[in-house]
Amino acid sequence: MRYFVKARVKDGHEKALLQAIDDKTLGKGSVAGGEYLRDMDHARLREDGTVCWVEVCYCPTPLEEEIPYWEAYFDLVKITNAHNPANCKDRNGTEYWACSDCDCTERLEEVMQTWGVRFVDMLREASK
Repeated sequence: MRYFVKARVKDGHEKALLQAIDDKTLGKGSVAGGEYLRDMDHARLREDGTVCWVEVCYCPTPLEEEIPYWEAYFDLVKITNAHNPANCKDRNGTEYWACSDCDCTERLEEVMQTWGVRFVDMLREASK
């Protein structure tokens, strides 16, 4: 299933987050592996100061595995379905693990390119 995640970087955690991204240690130890780095590569910083990204998650509870890793750096504001769960082949049971080969994330991220600016670029600029 795909979720839109809306979060705010915790005060004072910007440099540590950027370091974890650069060192490729963000999410280290999680079964989600490199998904965290991919998420941050596509995340957008909105005018209201929130960061948004699309997250693929197979947990029975949305982001059950990922939340502790994200909460090290972010206050999670909102997690919502990125599309109707009835249309998700993984969620409706017609094709388990379908999100692995589906292009939904790419299509959603194309739309998100119009939402604010690329988060990692702004994080780098702010840490100079």
